[in-house]
Amino acid sequence: MDINWDELRAAASNAMSKAYAPYSNFPVGVAGLVDDGRIVTGCNVENASYGVALCAECGLISNLISTGGGKLVAVACVDRHGNALMPCGRCRQLLWEHGGPSCLLDSVSGIKSMTEVLPDAFGAHDLTDRL
Repeated sequence: MDINWDELRAAASNAMSKAYAPYSNFPVGVAGLVDDGRIVTGCNVENASYGVALCAECGLISNLISTGGGKLVAVACVDRHGNALMPCGRCRQLLWEHGGPSCLLDSVSGIKSMTEVLPDAFGAHDLTDRL
């Protein structure tokens, strides 16, 4: 599958423009290419109780599932300037769950597979293989 990284970054920037970030003033947007060709997006949604804020990737995964599911092929996450952002550890786990080891991420140091981003990841197979 061809990945149009410029299109993904633009979709992520558009999602970022809708972020709710009144506390950190750090809006984040993310876009993912799904294996059926769809592009799904998400943005961060903060909360006055900081611990219940939602990362942009949480919105992305919710969008993925609510629009029919599928597997993420590629993901771009951006800041307010359109610069690549590395997802936090929690969000890397979300991307692993819904993209797997071959999902590609536009990172601050170039395009990387999820295996590079989250080596030795814990996944669904661990729940069955380690019983």
